[in-house]
Amino acid sequence: MSQFFQIHPENPQPRLVKQAVEIVRQGGVIAYPTDSSYALGCRIGEKAAVERIRRMRKLDDKHNFTLVCRDLSELGLYAKVDTRLFRLLKSHTPGPYTFILNATREVPRMLLHPKRRTIGLRVPSCPIALALLEELGEPLMSVSLIMPGDSEPLHDPHEMRHVLEHLVDLVIDGGFGGGEASTVISLTDEEPVVVRVGCGDPTPFETAE
Repeated sequence: MSQFFQIHPENPQPRLVKQAVEIVRQGGVIAYPTDSSYALGCRIGEKAAVERIRRMRKLDDKHNFTLVCRDLSELGLYAKVDTRLFRLLKSHTPGPYTFILNATREVPRMLLHPKRRTIGLRVPSCPIALALLEELGEPLMSVSLIMPGDSEPLHDPHEMRHVLEHLVDLVIDGGFGGGEASTVISLTDEEPVVVRVGCGDPTPFETAE
């Protein structure tokens, strides 16, 4: 049965943040809030946890996982980012966007799209997510908390507790979440491509030159 922490959405309690991160370090899967919707997260390279998330979401190997980072300083380790891309990312992070980028060799093969060697990366502005990332000291491997058969993410922490109590190790209650996932932008080619419209405004990328 999963644990259930109520963490303050603006001033996360350090003791609970440390306990949550310890669960991640031990190979656990957590449900946690971001600035778009709630997400499922685990440690990078934790194969058993990744497989649990795949089964839970019924994802095939073509689904791009996302590395949720605390700031842009971590992006260069996991994605190939030139000066032009860095400027574009800097002007839209933190925020409710997931960027699909060409991955570096640092990214574990099991997290990559099998044919394109791409990875999703995002920097949220959610205090709870940022506190977790700061304590963990590395990105969280994540996907949106959209259960099979649903079109929108789960947003009520008490419903999550009921649905996920035997599926994850921890549900973090940070208040009601957003009903939309992040907007997904592919930056793998010369021009940005809007892959999925979510709660982030896609307009800047539709008109980008």
